[in-house]
Amino acid sequence: MSGSTGRRSTLPGFGLTMGLTLTWLSVIILIPLAGLFLKTLELSPDQFWDILSSRRTLNALKISFGLAFAAALVNLVMGTVIVWALVRYRFPGRRIFDAIVDIPFALPTAVAGIALTSLFAQKGWLGAPLAELGIKVAFTPTGIFIAMIFIGIPFVVRTVQPVLIDLDVEIEEAAASLGASRLNTVFRVILPSLIPALLTGFALAFARAVGEYGSVIFIAGNLPNVSEIAPLLIVIRLSEFRYADATAIAVVMLVASFLIIFAVNRIQRWAQMRIPAH
Repeated sequence: MSGSTGRRSTLPGFGLTMGLTLTWLSVIILIPLAGLFLKTLELSPDQFWDILSSRRTLNALKISFGLAFAAALVNLVMGTVIVWALVRYRFPGRRIFDAIVDIPFALPTAVAGIALTSLFAQKGWLGAPLAELGIKVAFTPTGIFIAMIFIGIPFVVRTVQPVLIDLDVEIEEAAASLGASRLNTVFRVILPSLIPALLTGFALAFARAVGEYGSVIFIAGNLPNVSEIAPLLIVIRLSEFRYADATAIAVVMLVASFLIIFAVNRIQRWAQMRIPAH
C-alpha cells in the first residue's frame, strides 16, 4: 500500500513548481533578453561590425571589462582577508565592521558616486594629498577602478563568509599538529575548501562592476576614449535615438559577461569535484 506508485508527490509538486519557474524566468529574464537580440537584428552584419569596431565603442568596452576584472581581482584578495579577520578573530567593534561591509549594498549608487568624487577630488580629503604626489584619481580611469572596488567588495565577503564559518577549525589544528607550516595549512587545507566560494564571489563582483553605472559616472569624468564606460555609451546612444546602436553594444556586453561567468562557474564546478580528494 505504501508503494511509490500510490504515493503523492511532495507539495506543491514538480509540475507546478517547474511551470511557475519557467514562466517567471521567461517573463523576467528570457523575453527581455530575446527582445534585445531581436532589436539588434535590425542591423546588417556590416552595420553591426562598424558599431562594435569603432574606436569609441572598443575603448568603452575595454575600460568596462578591463577595470571590472582588475577590481574583481582586488576584491577577491582583500575580501578574503576581510572575511578571515571577521570570522577567525574577536576584536572590539567587529560587529560594526561586519555591518559596514553591507553599506555598498544598501547605499544608492548615486550617493556612492558623489561620496567617492568628493573624497578623491583635487581638494578632497584623499584627493588633495594624492594630487601633491602627482596622482589624480577623480575623473580618470583610476576613479572608475576605485568605484568598482567599492561596489564589489560585499559580494566576495558575503559569499565566502558562511563557507569559512562552517570550516572546522580543528582541521587547521590537525594540520598544524602534523607539522604543516602556516602557509601549507592555508594553501593546502583552507583555500581548497574556499575556492568554489571565492570564484562565485569573484564572478558576482565582476558582473556587478561591468554593469555599474550610477556610482561610476560621477567619478569617471566620462571623456570619450579615456574614461567613458560602456553602460554610459549605451545611455548616450539611447539619448541620440540610435536604439540599434545601443542594443548592439548591450548584446556584446551580455554575451561577454555570460561567457566569463560561465567559464568561472565551470571552474567552480571542477573545484567542487576536487574538494573530496583533499
